[in-house]
Amino acid sequence: MYQLSDYRFDLPEELIARHPEKNRTDSRLLHLERHTGARHHRHFSDLSGLLNKGDLLVVNNTSVIPARLIGHKETGGKVEVLILDYREGMAAMDRDGAFSCRCLLKASKRVKPDTPIRFGDGFSAVVESFDQGIYRLRFACDGDFDRLLETHGNMPLPPYIKRDADAFDKKTYQTVYAKNRGAVAAPTAGLHFTGDLMETLKAKGVEIAELTLHVGYGTFEPVRVDDIRDHAIHTEWYEVSEATAAAVNNAKAEGRRVIAVGTTSVRTLEFATAKDGTLTPGAGPCDIFIYPGYQFKCVDAMVTNFHTPESTLLMLVSAFAGRDTIFTAYEEAVRLKYRFFSYGDAMFID
Repeated sequence: MYQLSDYRFDLPEELIARHPEKNRTDSRLLHLERHTGARHHRHFSDLSGLLNKGDLLVVNNTSVIPARLIGHKETGGKVEVLILDYREGMAAMDRDGAFSCRCLLKASKRVKPDTPIRFGDGFSAVVESFDQGIYRLRFACDGDFDRLLETHGNMPLPPYIKRDADAFDKKTYQTVYAKNRGAVAAPTAGLHFTGDLMETLKAKGVEIAELTLHVGYGTFEPVRVDDIRDHAIHTEWYEVSEATAAAVNNAKAEGRRVIAVGTTSVRTLEFATAKDGTLTPGAGPCDIFIYPGYQFKCVDAMVTNFHTPESTLLMLVSAFAGRDTIFTAYEEAVRLKYRFFSYGDAMFID
């Protein structure tokens, strides 16, 4: 279970979801009982019947920024820019509204340092450096950067969707509870929730707590080592408030379930939980890599999507439910034509 090849599976191309369902809760939901391996096929709107009064649902409230920009060099050459560390860049913004941050660039050839890139009137950047595939750009703008980003930027859809983002994606590739800007990929399990479903859960007595993990582009980075234990996981910024820590610790003390929405919430909760099971409030870089053999300290159940082959996300859910149990469920999902990946269907694992 430590070999990368253990996490390969064949997926028909037509099962990769290119667009979301018209209504978020219309997605299918595979309910997997991890201790027995039992599987039940439902719709996401049925989730309220699977949660109990007193359960604590923990969601990731990060907000995806339209981080993909199309610019042009002075020669007219097209340059595609993906902002990687928005949060760090904005924190370092100077009085003139300029700041530097790391980016990925896509152009016909490598873009040299000192090359200016123009995105629109009063909105530009200059290449400062290039190192190991990552560029550093210094952005400058006339006016509010976030407003210009909303005007000129596009949502950074995952590469496997194989289409350009449209205006519709600015709403659908965002959870209904998103509030803290900084992610360049969505916490996709949360895309299935609607405001009405959240209210239904609250009315049932399900408690809801929020944390933040700014999902980075590293979530799409492939594992390039044969032994997954040698993989260096990407780092993302997290924040757990005192209120959320108290809610989680109270639930654990009272024997109530802590249910994480998405692998990002799972990673944050497990990273910030001590060996004695106490969740500590705080903020900083999160770099936990969860794979089979990991002993969970906090999470009792999770809502998650169907993940890509050989991904760290697939390894995480395999650690939670067992590799063979997960792969049996995935085989059944393929046979029943579930929709996979970010805009696809969901699982509830308890």
